[in-house]
Amino acid sequence: MHERFAEILTPEALAFLTQLHELFAGPRYDRLADRLRRGYEIGNGRDPRFRDDTARIREDDTWRVAGPGPGLEHRRVEITGPTDPRMTINALNSGADVWLADQEDATSPTWRNVIGGQLALRDAIRGRLTHTSPDGKRYEVTAERTPTIVMRPRGWHLEEHHLRFTDAYGRTMAASGSLVDFGLYFFHNATELIARGRGPYFYLPKLESSEEARLWDQVFTFAEQYVGIPHGTIRATVLIETLPAAFEMEEILYELRHHCAGLNAGRWDYIFSAIKTYRGRGARFVLPDRNEVTMTVGFMRAYTELLVKTCHKRGAYAIGGMSAFIPSRRDPEANARALERVAADKKREAGDGFDGTWVAHPDLIPVARAEFDAVLGDRQHQVDRRRDDVAVTPRQLLDLWIGRAITDAGVYGNVSVAIRYIEAWLRGVGAVAIDGLMEDAATAEISRSQIWQWIRQEQVTEEGTPITREHVSSLIDRVLAEAPRTDGDRFDEAAEVFRDVALSETFRAFLTPKAYAEHLVELA
Repeated sequence: MHERFAEILTPEALAFLTQLHELFAGPRYDRLADRLRRGYEIGNGRDPRFRDDTARIREDDTWRVAGPGPGLEHRRVEITGPTDPRMTINALNSGADVWLADQEDATSPTWRNVIGGQLALRDAIRGRLTHTSPDGKRYEVTAERTPTIVMRPRGWHLEEHHLRFTDAYGRTMAASGSLVDFGLYFFHNATELIARGRGPYFYLPKLESSEEARLWDQVFTFAEQYVGIPHGTIRATVLIETLPAAFEMEEILYELRHHCAGLNAGRWDYIFSAIKTYRGRGARFVLPDRNEVTMTVGFMRAYTELLVKTCHKRGAYAIGGMSAFIPSRRDPEANARALERVAADKKREAGDGFDGTWVAHPDLIPVARAEFDAVLGDRQHQVDRRRDDVAVTPRQLLDLWIGRAITDAGVYGNVSVAIRYIEAWLRGVGAVAIDGLMEDAATAEISRSQIWQWIRQEQVTEEGTPITREHVSSLIDRVLAEAPRTDGDRFDEAAEVFRDVALSETFRAFLTPKAYAEHLVELA
């Protein structure tokens, strides 16, 4: 228990978390078991498809989702970022329409970050958050109108080892990161948010099926009853960032229809999911250098166009993803390139029918807003644009072949970026600017999973270099030799984590759980 933690971990809040776990911890494990079974089936040749058993949902044109709640009607530009006090204040002063307060991929889940983020959000919602940095700089919220907060809890697969749950049979286990993040934020802030003209809103990450969406809907319904607010007050935006979920978008909307505001095209995790899902299915499913997997390649175009069509068919907002390019205030040429690339990305999204988009830096908000203003004008959204011209087949969603090369620079870049990101993550920093790009857990997942797949599929670079364990090990040594070492850095541990997730015989489903358990858990 660190300073002020008792304000969040109150007996009443812990009682609410206990209720959530008593009701939903078991179903959560069932859904995770479904993921394992589905992954095994795909690995053995059974491709995902649009489900026959839910065809009635897709064929019924009468149902619609709840749509935006108060303060969510205008989502033209959303800024994403972690929930530490400084980043919270910067986000609230950014001028964005929405802030994705990220307790997931942009947050390293140290105990101080998890509960400190809850404290920052609680203070911010009540208009009393300030922060003084170690160098004496003071931060405070000065914006007349702050973005609507949409909080992203951790995915169903993640655990919180600093809280333990004992079930009715006396079995003790780590708490669910999802239920902890959601439960604490909702319990402390739901009624306050409503009183201030907004509401308890959430981004739901890493879903793989409509059954997982149904579980969240059950959590929401119980939570609303628990604190005595009307059914449907909660609004969720689901990140479609796994390949299996792309085949169940309508079903996901249906299961969450009373609580759903829209879907988001979570591009980086989607690329990672495609690699992970088809990692063992042969060279046809091998992607080239990470920077070659753009939003204009076939399978990414199919996925995003299907998302827009699906959302607008059901009255839901379609929110675009985050371009990783970030501006530079020190290098005018690099800054111009970044702004040009982001503008092109947002122009494409607005033209495709998206109702809003993500940025990772305040300086990108005017660029993104200009592209959406040009298409939307005075409208809040373009949900009325049905995209009936779109007809996406399973084959298009699964056609990962791009026909471009893996290069020596691409292999080295993956090793270098992943290790540098993991090093920062081990120090408690979850979103890091590296080589002009914003890296988080999702982009690090792409880097390490590509290395793993390239080795297993015996790929050779354009320059003729075989991608082997031995070659990658030499690149790890090179990265360590080139790293700017300081007292207290975590490069050695980061390299070991990377070796584990990139060079092991067994593919780990996610980069962070084992590293979290070994390096971030504070043992009493």
